[in-house]
Order: sequence, then structure tokens, then C-alpha cells
Amino acid sequence: MKYRIEKDSPQSAYLQLYHQLRGDIVSGVYPNGKKLPSKRLLAEQTGVSVITVEHAYAILCDEGYLEPRERSGYFVSYSAADCFPVAEPDSVRQLPSARDLADDFPFSVLAKTMRRVLSEYGESILVKSPNNGCTELRKAIAAYLARCRGINVAPSQIVIGSGAEYLYGLIVQLLGRERVFALENPSYEKIRRVYLANGVTCDMLRLGSDGIRTSELARTDASVLHVTPFHSFPSGITASAGKRSEYIRWAHSRGGYIVEDDFDSEFTLSSKAEDTLFSLEPKRSVLYLNTFSKTIAPSMRLGYMVLPESLTDAFEQSVGFYSCTVPVFEQYVLAELLSNGDFERHINRVRRRRRKG
Repeated sequence: MKYRIEKDSPQSAYLQLYHQLRGDIVSGVYPNGKKLPSKRLLAEQTGVSVITVEHAYAILCDEGYLEPRERSGYFVSYSAADCFPVAEPDSVRQLPSARDLADDFPFSVLAKTMRRVLSEYGESILVKSPNNGCTELRKAIAAYLARCRGINVAPSQIVIGSGAEYLYGLIVQLLGRERVFALENPSYEKIRRVYLANGVTCDMLRLGSDGIRTSELARTDASVLHVTPFHSFPSGITASAGKRSEYIRWAHSRGGYIVEDDFDSEFTLSSKAEDTLFSLEPKRSVLYLNTFSKTIAPSMRLGYMVLPESLTDAFEQSVGFYSCTVPVFEQYVLAELLSNGDFERHINRVRRRRRKG
């Protein structure tokens, strides 16, 4: 047994073991179908606990390298013909932190899905996307939102774009540059910069302990409110249920709109995701935005916007002529991840791990 755990390493023991085992699986030391050492044997020979070995094996199972068989142990399920291997370079490189690695979407799952899309969709990935996004992806997002977020919308209400920043620009053109946009203070600085670059006047509203202060909502002349109700950055404040209702009353009272930026909300520690503003008022005043840069990968420049029914016709007339900015291939890959359950399994896995931590 050649596996060694360095006690003074900044990397945790289970991650050291994970990397060593994964390297042997990818290089063929353990070929497809081969049984790995038992958890107890590996724990004894490396000087770690059985739980540590179990954690390393669990990650390898999640990523598709191993499969557990009841009362039999762990067997290699990796085949170079089915996956793109995650090669370990010869030179030393800085590894991600334990938390970052544990939260990463399994690369092997993503690679398998990409290969399947190439095989099954063929040359159709070369066809131009509909302006609002591929039907397959918009249907998959609509079904996911209904299952997991209490948002029931038609695929025609969903617009696909290359990240939230691009969608902000479409919102400005849809609602009009003459409007004042109110933002949380503090908030993610790029939100304000994107709106200013699109010619919008921004009013920064101070946050209280449960969201934007009531006095700030009352004083502003804005008719568009951009909020991140779940863990506003950098304050970490989550809007209370009462504050969310107040936002909606604010929009109704002045015929305004709310841009609900729901970034990172999937990773809530609660067993139930927070209610969205859109689910509380789906007809007229709320535009819902989310992306997959946190839940899948930063390089996945793919976001979506859900329009209320009252704005679908106006959107089509004013900005519906813009071509979709996301490649068809990436749209089909994401549609597959949403439809086959891989995306939700990843979200649930991260949430369970964070609750335990």
C-alpha cells in the first residue's frame, strides 16, 4: 500500500487520499471494475480514521470514479473511453481549498454529459439558437423552478443570456433608461457599474438587519428596485419574509418593478429554499434572475431571466430581436444536467455537507 498522509500538509487528510486514489484510477492502476481496498484496511495502513477514508470514497463516488456495491465494497466505474480524465500535472500547482473542491460540480459528470450531447445532438449544436434561448433549456429551467423554487411559469417567459450582467442591460432597455434604479447599500459594486454604463441613474438605499430600511424605501424616487434577498453581498443579509412583502407593496404602490437577483440561493442551509419574490408576486412586478456560475462553474457564462406575464409582449417588441449570446452546445449540456437530476443531486450534496460543517 503506497498511500501516505502528510500530517503537516495544509490539505486535509481525506483530500490527500482522494487525490492519490483518483490518480491511480485515472492512470489505470485500478482499472474499470477493480475493487478498491476496504475502508478499514486503508484506514489502518494510512493511519487515519475510517470516516476519513469514507469521505474520500464518497467524493470519488459522487464524481463517477467509483460505485459502491452493498456488502461488497467499492469498485472502479471510471473508463477513459467514457470520461475526460482530470490529469494531475507533474509540476506542483496550488490546489483549491477543501471547501472550494467539495463545492465544485463533479467534472466527470460534466464531461460525460458533454460527450453525450455531442453524440446525441450531433450537428444540431451548430444551428443558431432561438433569440430567447433553446426550447429544451427553457423547458428544463421551467420544470426545475416549479420543482424546487415554487415558481410556475411557461418556457416562453424565460430568457437565456450570457450571465447576469448581460441580462441587466436587457432590463434597462426593457424598462427604460429614464427610470431611477434603487440598489442595496452596500451591494456588489459591479451591479451599479453595469447600470451606470447603460445610462441609468442609481439611488443607493441603506440596508438594515433584515433588508432595505423602510425609511429608505419611502424616500427614494426610484421605480425599479434591484435586490438580492438571499445573502446580499457583501453584508450577508437575508431579507425577512416581512421585508419581502414590503418590497412587493412598494412596487405596487408606485407602479414599479423589482429585479430579484437570486444568486447563490440554491446553497441555503435550510432544508427548504427561501421563498422568492417572484413566487409571491408572479404576475406583474418581479423580474427574476439567476445564473449557473456559482452552482456549476465560473466559466459557465449562462444566466436566465424569468419575466412576469405582464412584460412578455413588451420584451418581445423592444428587445426580443437580440440574438441569444450563449452557444447552443452549452445550452443543451445544461438542459441535460437539469433534466436528468445531476444538477439537483449536486445542490443537495453541497447543502448536506454545509449543514454538517
